[in-house]
Amino acid sequence: MKPGNELLTFTNSICPQTIRPCGCYFETEGVIMKTYILEREQLLPISVDEAWDFFSSPKNLSKITPDYMGFEIKSELPPRMYSGLKVAYTVKPLLGLPMRWVSEIDEVDEPKYFVDRQLKGPYKLWVHQHFIEETSKGVKVSDRVEYALPLGILGQIAHWLFVKRQLNGIFDYRKKVLSKLFSDKPSLQVA
Repeated sequence: MKPGNELLTFTNSICPQTIRPCGCYFETEGVIMKTYILEREQLLPISVDEAWDFFSSPKNLSKITPDYMGFEIKSELPPRMYSGLKVAYTVKPLLGLPMRWVSEIDEVDEPKYFVDRQLKGPYKLWVHQHFIEETSKGVKVSDRVEYALPLGILGQIAHWLFVKRQLNGIFDYRKKVLSKLFSDKPSLQVA
């Protein structure tokens, strides 16, 4: 991570498949924001290398994003992801209105994890950590997203009214698609 881009990190117990306020507030640019955390885990019957190849390719985001989000990559993508890679795309998270989103890959530890951070987009803060871990039952893929909305109390109300539900819907969709994409794979045999 580049100096000056440090984030306050907060420790919380793992609570898969939920979005919860982390109860933390932090100040940036003179504004105090409430942060939220979304965590998900899923076991897939694939190898670590297959999981890495799929999840580390921004080209696969459109496969696991609901159509109503209007997800479209605008950047030229290299064959391999690397720290510092910037990816621009458009999404339609609200009323079908297109929004530009730019993410940067902050950290990469192939094939264990990578972190992307929103540089420009609908959130005041969006840090998405992706973890890939081999287990005796398959590969566990985990997502941890720490995010905050703009507009202070109005952002908190929007989170309560629809953002939380929408994010849960997006990650529910991903889980279904990933199960379907990899359901034809034979179960992994553990020696």
